[in-house]
Amino acid sequence: MSEELTPDMCVIGAGAGGVSVAAAAAAFGASVVLIEHGKMGGERLNYACVPSKSLLAAAHRFADLKTLAPFGISVGKPSIDFAKAREHMTAVIADIAPNDSAERLTGLGVQVIKGSARFTDHDTVAVGSDFTIKAKSYVIATGSSPTNPLITGLETVGYYTNENIFEKLTECPRHLVIVGGGPVGIEMAQAFRRFGAEVTVIEMRRPLATEDQECADIVLSQLASEGVSIHSGALAASLERKGDAEIEVTFNTDGGGRQVIMASHVMIAVGRWPNVDGLDLAAASVSHNANGITVDARLRTSNKKIYAVGDVTGEMRFTHVANYHAGIVARNALFRARSKVDYSAVPHVIYTEPELAQVGLTEAEAVKQRHKFNILRSSYFENDRAQIERTARGHIKIIADQRDNILGVTIVGANAGELITTWTLAIAQGINLRHMAQLVVPYPTLAEIGKRAAVAHFAGRLTASWWGSIIGLFRR
Repeated sequence: MSEELTPDMCVIGAGAGGVSVAAAAAAFGASVVLIEHGKMGGERLNYACVPSKSLLAAAHRFADLKTLAPFGISVGKPSIDFAKAREHMTAVIADIAPNDSAERLTGLGVQVIKGSARFTDHDTVAVGSDFTIKAKSYVIATGSSPTNPLITGLETVGYYTNENIFEKLTECPRHLVIVGGGPVGIEMAQAFRRFGAEVTVIEMRRPLATEDQECADIVLSQLASEGVSIHSGALAASLERKGDAEIEVTFNTDGGGRQVIMASHVMIAVGRWPNVDGLDLAAASVSHNANGITVDARLRTSNKKIYAVGDVTGEMRFTHVANYHAGIVARNALFRARSKVDYSAVPHVIYTEPELAQVGLTEAEAVKQRHKFNILRSSYFENDRAQIERTARGHIKIIADQRDNILGVTIVGANAGELITTWTLAIAQGINLRHMAQLVVPYPTLAEIGKRAAVAHFAGRLTASWWGSIIGLFRR
């Protein structure tokens, strides 16, 4: 017979969102059951952010060695050991894993159950034949998995995704073909190119299509200068293995042509599907579609006892968004609050070199929403710290309305992911350009780039004829 549990909250999935909401609920004194059938920590720790950024860090450090001459530093001919870089990645995962471990959560008061959960009715979950759970509220945090495109021969040639490439790829590829030019594909393209692989990216639209095109082009031109071959408007048609070490990749080009290249390895990075199979959501009257589980602004599903967080909702699939969701659900489920999601000030970062960070609206989105706006720019080249560090490529681009409210910011350049936080706070708290222009920042820092854009915006107004007359009057 199965054991019946009656916790305050049952969380399904131990990824970033699931661990966060379980830990938060337990901290407030709630009884919590957390169910996970795979690895604790989910995609973020085991398959995505942590391993990918660890490999990127190694690749970037290696590339830095080739840029030391202007500083008077010579290190001879640098080399990189891919196996050692993987050891670095594995060590990082091992160092972070205790934060998401069953032992830590158990210590916090969470009951962790290993197994697959499925709904049996409107308010009951079963874990195999061992447990039956009737909780006051449920949180689905099962994440997402890579999408497999319709490519002839895909299932027979052997290919990689972000869920297996970091574990199974033990040597640097001779020629890696990446199908998909989104953030994952572009980050991996630069990493493996810097490790020494020949890299080709095939993207059916424009690479980094959802980013500000002007800023994305700076990243793409950097990859091209490093030798990454990028085919935009191209559709992968077929894969065929030619012997043990060769894969024939055929793709159609935008102009109606067809090209064939030979690869040693293929990675698929074209999108993600929500992990809902096996949950039997119909039994619980939970609505969902191909994009994910349908939720309202309070992250409730069509069954008001059940919430969903993170990738499985299909909304902005980032780890920090899953953590943001977790906080909202903890308040709503435990305290009957009415907290709602607001994505207007949620940033994201592409960790290439240069980095690309974005918060709020891009220029294209501002045009689509019919905003009347101004564009402010400031270049890294004009910043003293960037010149000191020899990282003078890139700029900040600010979209502001006619009342100087900040609608969106894109930064492409060194440390963009760190710099975007100040502008995220500004948008979230309604801090306008005038306040940003008055902000005192230390010298020399890259943060001056943003302030310079705001100051230049107001300085330009002083050249207007009527402002000049007023200033002249006060001077006299």
